Amino acid sequence: MSSEGYHEPVELLDEDVRDRHRAIVSIMEELEAVDWYDQRVRATSDESLAAVLGHNRDEEKEHAAMTLEWLRRHDPVLDRHLRTYLFTEGSITEREQQAEHGESGGQAGSTGPGGGPSPDGSLGIGSLKGE
Repeated sequence: MSSEGYHEPVELLDEDVRDRHRAIVSIMEELEAVDWYDQRVRATSDESLAAVLGHNRDEEKEHAAMTLEWLRRHDPVLDRHLRTYLFTEGSITEREQQAEHGESGGQAGSTGPGGGPSPDGSLGIGSLKGE
């Protein structure tokens, strides 16, 4: 097994850490490929080549997204952060202040850590049974 990119002796790392490393390296490679294709699309004056390269670039984005989802499913802390910041509106730094410090940052309606539901799955609106 290649030890490229490992900072600790690979034999000291369990399979979970090695798999997450594989995923992280794969995401890095996919995003690097996106960047390269983006540059090539912009640099070429041949529209048909630009279309092919753009298609290839977008495939790399799909690969990165799929691997990121695998990583999210295998890393609870990353999962929490992605749930806090992805697909949101407004200031990212204000969202961080609210998530980390409980300060209001214009994120009304957030009840759980990171602006999501409470740990019990509740949306914080109380019982609708009238109890």
